[in-house]
Amino acid sequence: MNKVTPFLMFNDQLEAAIKFYTATFPGSAVLNVARTGADGPISSAEFVVGGQRFMGYNGGSYFSFSEGVSLYVDCVDQAEVDDYWDKLLKAGATPTACGWIKDPFGLSWQIVPRRFTELIRDNDPKKVKAVMDAMMTMVKLDVAALERAYNGA
Repeated sequence: MNKVTPFLMFNDQLEAAIKFYTATFPGSAVLNVARTGADGPISSAEFVVGGQRFMGYNGGSYFSFSEGVSLYVDCVDQAEVDDYWDKLLKAGATPTACGWIKDPFGLSWQIVPRRFTELIRDNDPKKVKAVMDAMMTMVKLDVAALERAYNGA
Protein backbone atom coordinates (compact mmCIF):
# COMPACT_ATOMS: atom_id res chain seq x y z
CA MET A 1 0.00 0.00 0.00
CA ASN A 2 1.10 3.56 -0.69
CA LYS A 3 1.99 5.70 2.31
CA VAL A 4 -0.94 8.00 1.43
CA THR A 5 -3.99 6.58 -0.35
CA PRO A 6 -7.23 8.41 -1.16
CA PHE A 7 -10.17 6.88 0.74
CA LEU A 8 -13.55 7.33 -0.93
CA MET A 9 -16.76 7.01 1.09
CA PHE A 10 -19.64 5.98 -1.16
CA ASN A 11 -23.29 5.86 -0.20
CA ASP A 12 -24.04 2.34 -1.42
CA GLN A 13 -22.61 2.33 -4.94
CA LEU A 14 -19.04 1.17 -4.31
CA GLU A 15 -19.36 -2.00 -6.37
CA ALA A 16 -20.88 -0.20 -9.37
CA ALA A 17 -18.30 2.59 -9.13
CA ILE A 18 -15.38 0.16 -9.07
CA LYS A 19 -16.81 -1.72 -12.05
CA PHE A 20 -17.19 1.52 -14.05
CA TYR A 21 -13.83 3.04 -13.07
CA THR A 22 -11.79 -0.09 -13.76
CA ALA A 23 -13.50 -0.61 -17.13
CA THR A 24 -13.04 3.03 -18.17
CA PHE A 25 -9.44 3.83 -17.24
CA PRO A 26 -6.45 1.74 -18.41
CA GLY A 27 -4.06 0.78 -15.63
CA SER A 28 -6.96 -0.16 -13.34
CA ALA A 29 -7.65 -3.24 -11.24
CA VAL A 30 -9.52 -4.47 -8.20
CA LEU A 31 -6.97 -5.53 -5.58
CA ASN A 32 -9.27 -6.86 -2.87
CA VAL A 33 -12.81 -6.60 -1.61
CA ALA A 34 -14.66 -7.31 1.61
CA ARG A 35 -18.31 -8.32 1.38
CA THR A 36 -21.15 -8.16 3.83
CA GLY A 37 -21.75 -11.91 4.14
CA ALA A 38 -20.61 -14.53 1.67
CA ASP A 39 -22.83 -13.30 -1.17
CA GLY A 40 -23.57 -9.81 0.10
CA PRO A 41 -22.61 -6.47 -1.41
CA ILE A 42 -19.07 -5.14 -1.29
CA SER A 43 -18.61 -3.14 1.90
CA SER A 44 -15.00 -2.06 1.31
CA ALA A 45 -12.36 -2.44 -1.37
CA GLU A 46 -8.87 -1.57 -2.44
CA PHE A 47 -8.58 -0.75 -6.15
CA VAL A 48 -6.41 1.02 -8.72
CA VAL A 49 -7.79 3.52 -11.24
CA GLY A 50 -5.42 4.78 -13.93
CA GLY A 51 -2.44 3.72 -11.83
CA GLN A 52 -3.67 5.47 -8.64
CA ARG A 53 -4.50 3.28 -5.67
CA PHE A 54 -7.74 3.98 -3.76
CA MET A 55 -9.58 2.59 -0.78
CA GLY A 56 -13.36 2.65 -0.88
CA TYR A 57 -16.15 2.02 1.59
CA ASN A 58 -19.93 1.99 1.47
CA GLY A 59 -20.52 4.43 4.31
CA GLY A 60 -24.22 5.08 3.85
CA SER A 61 -26.25 8.15 2.99
CA TYR A 62 -24.43 10.29 5.55
CA PHE A 63 -21.50 10.62 3.14
CA SER A 64 -21.43 12.49 -0.16
CA PHE A 65 -18.78 13.93 -2.43
CA SER A 66 -18.27 17.62 -3.16
CA GLU A 67 -16.27 19.53 -5.75
CA GLY A 68 -13.77 20.29 -2.99
CA VAL A 69 -12.08 17.06 -4.09
CA SER A 70 -11.89 15.99 -7.71
CA LEU A 71 -9.92 13.52 -9.78
CA TYR A 72 -7.72 15.11 -12.45
CA VAL A 73 -7.30 13.13 -15.67
CA ASP A 74 -4.27 14.14 -17.76
CA CYS A 75 -5.26 13.57 -21.41
CA VAL A 76 -2.64 13.51 -24.15
CA ASP A 77 -4.93 15.09 -26.76
CA GLN A 78 -8.48 16.07 -27.71
CA ALA A 79 -9.29 12.49 -28.76
CA GLU A 80 -8.53 11.24 -25.25
CA VAL A 81 -10.57 14.07 -23.70
CA ASP A 82 -13.48 13.13 -25.96
CA ASP A 83 -13.14 9.43 -25.16
CA TYR A 84 -13.26 9.86 -21.37
CA TRP A 85 -15.95 12.53 -21.59
CA ASP A 86 -18.13 10.29 -23.73
CA LYS A 87 -17.65 7.28 -21.43
CA LEU A 88 -18.59 9.36 -18.40
CA LEU A 89 -21.65 10.82 -20.16
CA LYS A 90 -22.78 7.37 -21.29
CA ALA A 91 -22.56 6.19 -17.66
CA GLY A 92 -24.84 9.03 -16.54
CA ALA A 93 -22.32 11.73 -15.58
CA THR A 94 -23.35 15.38 -15.45
CA PRO A 95 -21.08 17.98 -17.09
CA THR A 96 -20.51 21.07 -14.99
CA ALA A 97 -17.99 23.60 -16.34
CA CYS A 98 -14.35 24.11 -17.32
CA GLY A 99 -13.66 20.45 -18.06
CA TRP A 100 -15.36 19.16 -14.90
CA ILE A 101 -17.89 16.37 -14.96
CA LYS A 102 -19.63 14.66 -12.03
CA ASP A 103 -19.95 10.90 -12.36
CA PRO A 104 -23.17 9.08 -11.43
CA PHE A 105 -21.68 8.25 -8.02
CA GLY A 106 -21.18 11.95 -7.18
CA LEU A 107 -17.42 12.13 -7.70
CA SER A 108 -16.11 15.06 -9.76
CA TRP A 109 -13.53 14.55 -12.49
CA GLN A 110 -11.43 17.11 -14.35
CA ILE A 111 -10.88 15.89 -17.92
CA VAL A 112 -7.95 18.06 -19.03
CA PRO A 113 -5.93 18.03 -22.24
CA ARG A 114 -2.20 18.29 -21.63
CA ARG A 115 -2.08 21.15 -24.12
CA PHE A 116 -4.13 23.33 -21.75
CA THR A 117 -1.49 22.93 -19.06
CA GLU A 118 1.26 23.77 -21.55
CA LEU A 119 -0.55 26.91 -22.71
CA ILE A 120 -1.16 28.31 -19.22
CA ARG A 121 2.51 27.85 -18.34
CA ASP A 122 3.50 30.43 -20.94
CA ASN A 123 5.50 33.42 -19.71
CA ASP A 124 3.21 35.89 -21.49
CA PRO A 125 0.42 36.85 -19.05
CA LYS A 126 -1.80 38.08 -21.94
CA LYS A 127 -1.69 34.64 -23.57
CA VAL A 128 -2.33 32.89 -20.27
CA LYS A 129 -5.29 35.17 -19.53
CA ALA A 130 -6.73 34.58 -23.01
CA VAL A 131 -6.52 30.80 -22.53
CA MET A 132 -8.03 30.99 -19.04
CA ASP A 133 -10.83 33.26 -20.27
CA ALA A 134 -11.60 30.82 -23.09
CA MET A 135 -11.55 27.86 -20.71
CA MET A 136 -14.03 29.59 -18.40
CA THR A 137 -16.62 29.62 -21.22
CA MET A 138 -16.32 25.88 -21.91
CA VAL A 139 -18.02 22.83 -20.51
CA LYS A 140 -15.79 20.19 -22.13
CA LEU A 141 -12.33 21.58 -22.88
CA ASP A 142 -11.61 22.15 -26.57
CA VAL A 143 -7.92 22.17 -27.52
CA ALA A 144 -8.44 23.94 -30.86
CA ALA A 145 -10.43 26.76 -29.22
CA LEU A 146 -7.84 27.09 -26.45
CA GLU A 147 -5.07 27.36 -29.04
CA ARG A 148 -7.05 29.97 -31.01
CA ALA A 149 -7.36 32.07 -27.85
CA TYR A 150 -3.63 31.67 -27.17
CA ASN A 151 -2.63 32.57 -30.73
CA GLY A 152 -5.02 35.54 -30.80
CA ALA A 153 -3.63 37.15 -27.67
